[in-house]
Formats: sequence, C-alpha cells, structure tokens
Amino acid sequence: MTKRLESKYKINRRLGENLWGRPKSPVNKRETPPGQHGQRRRKPSDYGVQLAAKQKLRGYYGNITERQFRNIYEAASRQKGDTSEAMIGLLERRLDTIVYRMKLAITPFAARQLVNHGHIRVNGRRCNIASARIEIGDTIELVERSRAMAVVLEAQQSRERDVPDYVELSENGFKGVLTRVPAFADVPYPVRMEPNLVVEYYSR
Repeated sequence: MTKRLESKYKINRRLGENLWGRPKSPVNKRETPPGQHGQRRRKPSDYGVQLAAKQKLRGYYGNITERQFRNIYEAASRQKGDTSEAMIGLLERRLDTIVYRMKLAITPFAARQLVNHGHIRVNGRRCNIASARIEIGDTIELVERSRAMAVVLEAQQSRERDVPDYVELSENGFKGVLTRVPAFADVPYPVRMEPNLVVEYYSR
C-alpha cells in the first residue's frame, strides 16, 4: 500500500484546488497554502506551471507515488496517438479508480483501502492490487460481506458525483463493468486538469 505521509486535504491547500469536489475541503474556506502562516504565491515559471499540473493530476488519483506516475507516462508514450489521452486512459483503468468511479468509496484514498483490504473481486477473483489494470469487459465487484459497510453505503448515497457512462453498474450498484476506455473529455474531473502539461513536464 502506498504510504501517504501528508493529509489529503493538505494536497488541496498546497495546490489551491478542491481536487475531489468535496464540501469538507478546507480550500472552500481557506485558500492559503498549509503552514502556520501560509506562503506567498508567486507567478510560476513555465516549469512551475507544468509541475503544478503534474502534482494536481497525481494528487487526484490518490497521490500515487512518483515512480508509478512516471511509469504510467512512459507506458502512455509508447502507445500510438495522443500521449496525454493515453495517460488518462491508463489512470482511469486502475482498479482503485474504477472502484471510486463505481461510488463504492467516497475518495480515491478510500477506494485504494477497499482494494488493499481484499474487499474487491475482478472477474470473480479477489484482487488486492490497487494499481491493477482493468481491461474492457472486466467485472469489478464488492464482496458480499462488505456490502453493509458504513463507508460504502455513505459513498453510494452521496450526491457529490455521478457514475460516468463508461462504467456500467448492476442494479444493486455493487458490481460494475468497464465498457470502454474513456477519453479525457469523458472523465468527470471537478477541477480543470491539463494532462498535456504533464506530458511536457516529463518530456523535457
């Protein structure tokens, strides 16, 4: 499991964005960066803009490690077509991301925990690897014993976001199928993401 050394909401404050569109985010009330006295925001350089775009996208997906994120970029760069589109497609095919999109967890961090603790099956087999890559047609299911968990029920009842059309849910909401790899425009980000700047950052 990725060790997260900082509060997820400090990520929001550092970037000045409510990454997951949550009403609890401190950015809604306090826009200053974390720290006793905050920090002055200066006009960033081109490098700084690219770095911020990378940190924002990486933070959104549960603040995955830099090595994992770079590996995703490198895998995307080997694919034909637009690298930024391929990168988003790979990020959206992570198992923890699909669990989050299915509204089985309230945040990407909670989705990763569900996977790591063995609550998720992929095509009938238990999978505890959050970064596992889901293929089109794969079935993702919450195990039966976990369906009454308060955190799952809270996520399902939340009106903060909807299930995107590239994930097909069962009637009870505990099983889903990835129907296609989404394009960047299909992904319901609550804030503006700029994957093209992330590609520029890594291709320097």
